[in-house]
Amino acid sequence: MNKFFLSLTIIFSINAVASAEVFIISPKNGAKVSSPVEVIFGLKGMGIAPAGVNFPNSGHHHLLINLNELPDLKSGIPADANHLHFGKGQTQALIELDPGEHTLQLLLGDWMHVPHEVPVVSEKVKIFVLD
Repeated sequence: MNKFFLSLTIIFSINAVASAEVFIISPKNGAKVSSPVEVIFGLKGMGIAPAGVNFPNSGHHHLLINLNELPDLKSGIPADANHLHFGKGQTQALIELDPGEHTLQLLLGDWMHVPHEVPVVSEKVKIFVLD
């Protein structure tokens, strides 16, 4: 009987992640903004938990700035100026950006900053930072 419930838990966990959606609420694609830029994160189908907390169907946000390609999805997400970690469970941030065109994208990481087996990644948002 316990194997049955364990199997159901695994199936529902995989389905929850597979149907999860992460997105940028603000700014909208094509927005003209001033720096610092307020970025508001959205998530459906999963929960937010701080880094280091291994809670089922949860993760924390990583903001990818001006990347042409996603980082290696089998490894930990890098931490640098183009890969911002929000390991305390933040759902918004103020980001300093130089004037010009920028792309923003969210990638949800697990408790160890590794993307989930089924990656939860947003569409890219292109913004224009004014002088």
